[in-house]
Amino acid sequence: MSGEGGRHVHGAAGDGGPVTVTESPEGPQGTGGAGGTGGTERAHGDCDEYADDYEGFEDFDRLALDRSGQAEAFDGIGDRYDEAFPHKDGQLAAGRWLAGALAPGSRVLDVGCGTGLPTARQLVDAGHEVVGIDISPGMLKLARSNVPTATFQQVDIVDLRSGGRYGPGGSRELGEFDAVVAFFALLMLPRPEIPYALRALRGLLRPGGLLALAMVEADVDDFAIPFLGNSVRVSGYLREELRRVVQDAGFEITGEDSHSYAPASIDVPPEIQLYLHCRRRV
Repeated sequence: MSGEGGRHVHGAAGDGGPVTVTESPEGPQGTGGAGGTGGTERAHGDCDEYADDYEGFEDFDRLALDRSGQAEAFDGIGDRYDEAFPHKDGQLAAGRWLAGALAPGSRVLDVGCGTGLPTARQLVDAGHEVVGIDISPGMLKLARSNVPTATFQQVDIVDLRSGGRYGPGGSRELGEFDAVVAFFALLMLPRPEIPYALRALRGLLRPGGLLALAMVEADVDDFAIPFLGNSVRVSGYLREELRRVVQDAGFEITGEDSHSYAPASIDVPPEIQLYLHCRRRV
């Protein structure tokens, strides 16, 4: 599938790392993956306009299998990830917004937490309880070292769905959260899965709970690219479509920011990072 304007994706994602997109007449290339964990019981209504409906996703049975290669790639990347993506001004600003908007001691889920830097550490330092999830054991090992007071578990985002092992009603249910952070994690999914993933995250939030979301503006879907000596896959949207997808998943967008970002170790033009401040609609 080709992206609008022949965009090429040159980077990768997860907490602390973006994807770089450049124009080319040859069409798009990209990367992808994500993950999460759990804890307490809660009651759930039988009817929800924004239920995740993951069971209806046509590739549901393949999801965990398809992302095994993504986990291996990020295991291989390890701490080179943070070296490749320093100066995360946009991500830090979005983290400050979330930390300040929450009551002290709020419970926050960091989806695709990566090495835990900067977001999990930023939120813990602000006095919040952080649960970080990722599919990469190597990244989680680094996160536990970088942010020892947070909790980190290896979980695939599909297992956060209602009835999933770590989702509402699951055997290892995570419980409710006051906020969810997904900085460059959902772009690691195939585009058709992103709306389901957003609805699954909504299902973990208390009514009125907050979502801090970051994506790279790019019209690409599940393309493999080389990244720091490994191969990963990414997807993206142009901003108007991203807004629509987020709103259709049951969120109100209360704020938006964008930043131009150039990775330190990749010789490509800057990408546009989109940060959305969202609130769960009841």
